Amino acid sequence: MGTVRLRQWWADLLAAFWVRPAAMVAAAIVLAQLLVLAEGWVWLPDGLDDWFYAGGAAGARDVLGVLAAATIGVAGTTFSITVAALTLASNQMGPRLLRNFTRDPGNQYALGALVATFAYSLVALRSVHDADEGAFVPQLAVSVGLLMGFACIGVLIWFLHHVASSISVDRVVALVQQDLRAALDHACRDTPAEPAQAPPGPHFDAPLTSPGSGYLRVLDDSALADWAAAHDAELHLETRPGDFVFPGSVIGSVTPAPLREDAQAQIAEAMVLGQVRSVEQDLEYAVRQLVEIALRALSPGINDPFTAIGVLDQLGAALTGLAGRRLPSGRIWRDGRLRLVRPATNYEGLADAMFHMLRQAGATQPAVMIRLLEVLAATARVEQDLHRRATLARHADLARDAALRGTRDEAARNAILARRALFPGG
Repeated sequence: MGTVRLRQWWADLLAAFWVRPAAMVAAAIVLAQLLVLAEGWVWLPDGLDDWFYAGGAAGARDVLGVLAAATIGVAGTTFSITVAALTLASNQMGPRLLRNFTRDPGNQYALGALVATFAYSLVALRSVHDADEGAFVPQLAVSVGLLMGFACIGVLIWFLHHVASSISVDRVVALVQQDLRAALDHACRDTPAEPAQAPPGPHFDAPLTSPGSGYLRVLDDSALADWAAAHDAELHLETRPGDFVFPGSVIGSVTPAPLREDAQAQIAEAMVLGQVRSVEQDLEYAVRQLVEIALRALSPGINDPFTAIGVLDQLGAALTGLAGRRLPSGRIWRDGRLRLVRPATNYEGLADAMFHMLRQAGATQPAVMIRLLEVLAATARVEQDLHRRATLARHADLARDAALRGTRDEAARNAILARRALFPGG
């Protein structure tokens, strides 16, 4: 398994909702068994005896039985209600809300604590015996079970507060923006300037086809470039992370042509395909998650311009964070020679993904368009690259024209023109 494939598999495993609860259940089972085995071998200092369970077998069964029934009942009821609330909230903010809920470590640990206490109680309960069976009461295990039960009360109180906070639109927008910033940081990390290269001579290439179907989640560019350098080859890909590829479709080419079979095997090893997109290398996917929240907020059924304004603020923060940083060009060099070429998201494409749909949906909302112009102006004042400033100016012009067409209110029109004038250079 390749490095990039292993890394993606490990990330998916950690994000899976069941992993942490399953690990906690396993740990609780082991703990219960160890405490049962330790019964009679552990002596407590004087003064601590009153804090531990000292009842008989019937009482121990009652305590552990109630603990098991209560924790599994609370877990089922609480999470059923929570999922229902999240489903209603996702109608406003999109299905990404459910994804954020399931990958939240706090939610996973809360479920794990309740289910682990249930499993612990069952394992401890099976060791309780009456006098007729050879009396045995795991007083140490019962005492720890009581502590776990009290801890679950605190977990339940915290969880209810956490869920109420997690369905807040501001928190959801902030979480998605963190994903976007992390993706931008990863993309811009150690992106070198491109060296000059002589014009290529005649060459003969061979087509490369997709090894499967699905969204291209991750592509190991470095491994492909290293392979091309080792074989004195050049790879040209027509797809990028985030694209959907079809089985057997042509996704690129390799030069020279005799290396096609080896290149095909390397491509299959370097590509991670899946049924859902990933934000690790797909910058536009993280942007579209934010834009989707704003578009839903601007729909006639919701009509919440303040959420759209909050999204615009986060998009502006992401763009200003790119000032002075270089986005990957999709061209990778080894020893002064171009080895890999593939499509890549540039600044213009990123800005288009951020603002085109928002401008179209918010054209009749002066408050949203005014804030859009303010965000573009603030970003342009930070950005020093002239080409990027030209991209921002183009979006400012489009926003101004759309906003003027969308309102007849004279005060709003004057405010729109005033915000456009704030743009550096007028």
